[in-house]
Amino acid sequence: MLTNNLNGQNKLVYGIERTDQYIKFLNDKKIGLVTNHTSKFYVNKPIHLVDSLINRGIDIGRIFAPEHGFRGDVDNGEKIENSVDLKTKIPIVSLYGNSRKPTQDDISELDLIIFDIQDVGARFYTYLSTLHYIMEASAENGIKVIVLDRPNPNGHYIDGPVLENNAKSFRGMHNVPIVYGMTIGEYALMINGEKWLRNKVVCDLEIIEMIGYDRRKKYKLKEKPSPNLPNEKSINLYPSLCFFEQTPVSIGRGTNLQFQIIGHPDWIDKSFSFKPVPMVGAKYPKHNGVLCYGHNLSNTIYLSKIRLDWLINSYNESNDKENFFGNSFHEIAGNFDLEKQIKMGLNQVDIRASWQTDLENFKKIRKKYLIYP
Repeated sequence: MLTNNLNGQNKLVYGIERTDQYIKFLNDKKIGLVTNHTSKFYVNKPIHLVDSLINRGIDIGRIFAPEHGFRGDVDNGEKIENSVDLKTKIPIVSLYGNSRKPTQDDISELDLIIFDIQDVGARFYTYLSTLHYIMEASAENGIKVIVLDRPNPNGHYIDGPVLENNAKSFRGMHNVPIVYGMTIGEYALMINGEKWLRNKVVCDLEIIEMIGYDRRKKYKLKEKPSPNLPNEKSINLYPSLCFFEQTPVSIGRGTNLQFQIIGHPDWIDKSFSFKPVPMVGAKYPKHNGVLCYGHNLSNTIYLSKIRLDWLINSYNESNDKENFFGNSFHEIAGNFDLEKQIKMGLNQVDIRASWQTDLENFKKIRKKYLIYP
């Protein structure tokens, strides 16, 4: 059962806020930070982790930036170059450019790496893959990794097909379902424990746990985790709507209802319409400048399972079923079966039934790494 914690959020203490638990590891060390705009303290005014550590005299040698960049304002999938932070003059190494994994040169002078990025609990959110490569590079070079744990806004359920090996990519590197119900700290423990790193290396890993976290409660994030997930509704709908990224259907990029609407120029129902235009985080939105007709999902009840009917109905309504699914749809779905099942006309009950054995097996694995109730 999901309970609402929006009014009692001050009872939750994030890993980043438990400074006394990790500062002892940092003194007299050169530190790398895997971070973005979400890594902040909220006391009197927001203070970024970088600024907080500098104020404490900690030596930060590198900042590592994931997809969307250090400031969190770069488009989905847009390549990011290495740079230097204008404020602190610290080198920024892009982990979403020419390389997704730190090189030996990137980390050779570091003694320790801190990972602090807000996740949203969906397999295709690429911060998980960044975590994997940070742990792998650190393990190969004898460097400790500290993960500052954060709440998972979709941590209250587990659902979706478990990723199959032939569908692995940077969008999904591990055999987990679309929604896996773990915090980023728990997930890091699973990467280590299941020996998912290359050559089965094991990372020297420390999790700074939260205080007061309960995955059954509903948490409102303090920052939007990426440009096109502006609020709780979009984050909750994201696991169900990301399928559409590999279809002709718009999910609202280029509007103010990103991941809260779906539509296409050729749909018959004209009761709801929108027109995508270029904006921050969506320079080249799908159907740019073209009027789309579809559905406003912003009033959908809070989801505790993936909604497949939206995808199935959209396929059935398409005038070009042959080209409805993109070449990389399997990377989002986690298998080649879902596309075939929809084309065969299977309903969502039968499709969901095909996931259940793998889901039950995953739940047994997951249970070994849980920190919180």
